[in-house]
Amino acid sequence: MKIDYSLPRQVRELEHIEVPMRDGTRLAARIWMPEDANAAPVPAILEYIPYRKNDKTLERDQARAPWMAARGYAYVRLDLRGTGESEGVMEDEYTPLELQDGCEAIAWIAAQEWCEGGVGIVGISWGGFNGLQLAAMRPPALKAVVTICSTDDRYADDIHYMGGTMLGDQLSWASVMFGINTLPPNPVHVGQRWRDMWKERLDGSGLWLKTWLEHQTRDAFWKHGSVGEDFSDIQVPVYAVSGWADGYCRSVFRLVENLKSPVKGLVGPWAHKYPHLGEPGPAIDWLTEETRWWDHWLKGVETGIMEEPALRLFLQDHAEPRSHYQRRAGNWITEPTWPSPDIIRTPFALGADGTLDEVVKANHTFSACEVRSPLWVGVQGGKWCSYAHPGDQPGDQRRDDAGSLIFETAPLKSDLAMVGDAELSLTVSADRPVAQVAVRLVDVAPGGAATRVSYGLLNLTHRDSHEHPQALEPGKPYTVSIPFKHVAQTFRAGHRIRLSISSSYFPIAWPAPEPVTLSVLPGQSTLTLPLHATIPPAAPEFESPRASEPLKVTFHHPPESEWQVVENRDTGRVTVEVRDHEGAAFIDEQGFFHSAEGRESYSVLPDDPASAWGEVIWEHEMRCDGWTVKTVTETCLTCDTNNFYVKARLRAWEGDTLVKEADWEVSQPRYLV
Repeated sequence: MKIDYSLPRQVRELEHIEVPMRDGTRLAARIWMPEDANAAPVPAILEYIPYRKNDKTLERDQARAPWMAARGYAYVRLDLRGTGESEGVMEDEYTPLELQDGCEAIAWIAAQEWCEGGVGIVGISWGGFNGLQLAAMRPPALKAVVTICSTDDRYADDIHYMGGTMLGDQLSWASVMFGINTLPPNPVHVGQRWRDMWKERLDGSGLWLKTWLEHQTRDAFWKHGSVGEDFSDIQVPVYAVSGWADGYCRSVFRLVENLKSPVKGLVGPWAHKYPHLGEPGPAIDWLTEETRWWDHWLKGVETGIMEEPALRLFLQDHAEPRSHYQRRAGNWITEPTWPSPDIIRTPFALGADGTLDEVVKANHTFSACEVRSPLWVGVQGGKWCSYAHPGDQPGDQRRDDAGSLIFETAPLKSDLAMVGDAELSLTVSADRPVAQVAVRLVDVAPGGAATRVSYGLLNLTHRDSHEHPQALEPGKPYTVSIPFKHVAQTFRAGHRIRLSISSSYFPIAWPAPEPVTLSVLPGQSTLTLPLHATIPPAAPEFESPRASEPLKVTFHHPPESEWQVVENRDTGRVTVEVRDHEGAAFIDEQGFFHSAEGRESYSVLPDDPASAWGEVIWEHEMRCDGWTVKTVTETCLTCDTNNFYVKARLRAWEGDTLVKEADWEVSQPRYLV
């Protein structure tokens, strides 16, 4: 496919601008704007993230920022305090200081001669989070938000905890930031003070995993920055975007449902990516769509975007189970609002004989079904948040289903379209005071191949509250509600819908402290599916992606990722090994080289939760004009019945000289998790 890189206006790029904060700290920005913006001021768009404007995100930024600038915007890529060439130290994510800096930056941008006074904020992931958080603080110049792959609930719907279970991705993400926090500013932009700035980061950033383990419930730590605490705090328009393979699709629906300000939602088949880079495809012409949004809210141009339905969703067709998809079959649909009046929440009864029947029978069978899942159930689950890397989406579910309770419909007589969040009302008891349950919705093809469609997790001690969990009384039945991730999916005629229930789901969820047997009462349990009365009509397709001319990069090692699942046939120990090489890239026009490689391992014995461990190692290297730095960070998480244990190590070199070595060894009591 040939991409048109031509731009309608000449663009001026400012590679390094320092934005002053009122405490004297200066944050580093890269800015693209129309060449004549000083004479004819334009609205501004801010992206405010920690991922280094001049190297790690530059290739991505170059594809979108000039596009926006050529259409009459100043695009400001600002690095957080303590990252890139910004001064200071970053001690955690979404801190009050980060948000205060963001408000000051918005005011600074609005006051520049090239800005006409209105500012929008855009971001994916971190930038999507703080875009919502800054909107809730109501800085006067902020007029609109585009939030992509983000959340309104930092505890229940983020990379740390899900349903009160601790996610393996918490270790993964803490380790990613552990590595990024070791990186120095570029001497080209900050001069000889780079060493002092680097030392301040190495000494002060801390071990974030320790902090997150200290907050295992939904306390004030997680409520901070969770805009769902009070949606009315946000009074500017919000466009919320995500993908079904992303970890954050649920927040789109909550924002569309609860915001009182103008709001739109878009969910494609994508993983954790901008929609114009969307994978699995189809990727879309997102930059044109985003420009329509900004034109409407920052320029007052009637683009028609607000006359369109509130939600646009990609209705996925069946796909054979694979741990990586380049493209998903399906079509776009629209919903006028959320909840949608076109969706019927349809109950399915669980039968003790393993059936799943839409017809709720009068004669329930109340006998219990027991499950004590081997701890390898979950190795086909992929990651909580997929990045569209080979291996990180769920594979064939037949292996995981072999260690689970399953309930299954007869072959469907006609196609069914599910759109939204399924929910399981489950009556269950456990033989231990702490237990978890994982539930999966599976599309079973006539030949038996089993594709995971959605899933949910619940720490049963959190059955009534994520803030105040309560231990289970062993043997006592409880009726709990387990929500599934939202999805839009067509189940074909002749296929079966399977509900799978397991007592563990490692490594997505860290195991409960002791082996657990769950007793499920099918006759008192109901699965509710959000079904369209008919297959919804297809909406118009988006155009193919467009972008500005790509950055010239020479890869000494291409980006690549691989997953391996290794099983010791003697002990039964299963180990998931992940290698993620971000690429060894030379940015031609800067003469700058950067490389990053991560290796993750998660391992457990089949019936010993205390044997679970995870380890993540990141190696970073940067070179420019004879300047070379390298850092290595290592993090290991283990546990026993009562505690979590973290061992971590940081090493940093300038050239061949080791300039920093630090070790951590901490323990944290488990609190009903």
